[in-house]
Amino acid sequence: MPTVDIMNSDVSSVFENIKKHHEFFQSVIPLIASENVTSLSVRKALISDFAHRYAEGKVGERYYQGCKYIDEVEALAIKLSKKLFNAEHVNVQPISGVTANLASFFALTDPGDILMALSVPHGGHISHSNFSAAGIRGLTILHHPFDSETMNIDPDKMHELILKENPKVILFGSSVFLFPHPISEAREAADEVGARIVYDGSHVLGLIAGKEFQDPLREGVDVLAGSTHKTFFGPQRGIILTTEELAEKIDKSVFPGIVSNHHLHSLAGYAIAAAEMLAFGKDYARQTVKNAQTLASELYNLGFDVLCENHGFTKSHQVVVDVSSIGGGKNVSDLLEKAGVILNSNLLPWDDVSKSHNPSGIRIGVQEVTRLGMKENEMQVIAEFIYDATIGKKDPMNVRNRVTEFREEFSRVEYSFDRNPAYQLTDIRW
Repeated sequence: MPTVDIMNSDVSSVFENIKKHHEFFQSVIPLIASENVTSLSVRKALISDFAHRYAEGKVGERYYQGCKYIDEVEALAIKLSKKLFNAEHVNVQPISGVTANLASFFALTDPGDILMALSVPHGGHISHSNFSAAGIRGLTILHHPFDSETMNIDPDKMHELILKENPKVILFGSSVFLFPHPISEAREAADEVGARIVYDGSHVLGLIAGKEFQDPLREGVDVLAGSTHKTFFGPQRGIILTTEELAEKIDKSVFPGIVSNHHLHSLAGYAIAAAEMLAFGKDYARQTVKNAQTLASELYNLGFDVLCENHGFTKSHQVVVDVSSIGGGKNVSDLLEKAGVILNSNLLPWDDVSKSHNPSGIRIGVQEVTRLGMKENEMQVIAEFIYDATIGKKDPMNVRNRVTEFREEFSRVEYSFDRNPAYQLTDIRW
């Protein structure tokens, strides 16, 4: 058996690495499009005794005792979500966006059915493909026709393909998500062939909540699924919103289908984030889109090959840049990490999947820096940092020092209850 000293050393190592990680992210510019930062109010929920408990089943119908207060919180989370998204039915039990997608697939399809979704090089998420959730369900994948110039689904060709191939589910949403998807254009064809429409809103859920992107439930989707920690600034988990007609199927697919206990501490955190989104979401979503468009324009003016110039670059939180002429996505993202700018490389539509190790593109998301209080002026500064470290060929450590100094002014989470005395939580002694 290891000695106490060795075990203490291991524990110390964990906390030391956590400390270093915190210090690192407090001194860099976080531009990963799939991440965000939660408020202190949400973080207090995450360390509560909810983290120790089980609550299998529905509100008021649990298989465990001791769930009285958990029921109150889950009921509140459902109520707030219905109001936020104007949804008939909400299931807040999925523990991630992938489990939300998988539950939707189980509810609406049988193995062998056709799922129409975007391919990974065209921006589709891995859970939409045959090597992840869709494949686990045994679905046959049919890819949406894609227009590389507009970085979007071709609506006319999509309509034709739906009528020709009779998919069981038409899936919208993607990981590279610059513009709203053509939901209404698909609805008529979907009705003709008896297909359901599912929208994976993981990346844009906060923009949908803030009324700044598109409104999938009003445009004709049957199911809106997604994760709650990207543009939606909650803890890492998932959500499914649907109609009363599909409520029972969805709920059974979630539990007992693919979720047992549903991580009650993050459920409580989600309820707080949903309340924050109701209070501040419109301003936050509007500023997020403004920031993305400003950053895209600034990068373009500095000589970067920013996609979709003729279409305003973006209407979401994302900016996509072809950096194949300056080393490729992996090389550029590695260099920018040395300079303190954190983003990721990304396949572009013209890339072969074999280029995954160094694809042509980088993907930038501004949702987290927006939550930290940055606005258009800061986007100009960030564009200059990116230019200096890449095209400008400045010493990345020199840029890193400037980035660290820049970040000192942005250490608080905005669009939250944390800074409003009226919303301060009482003393917590857990």
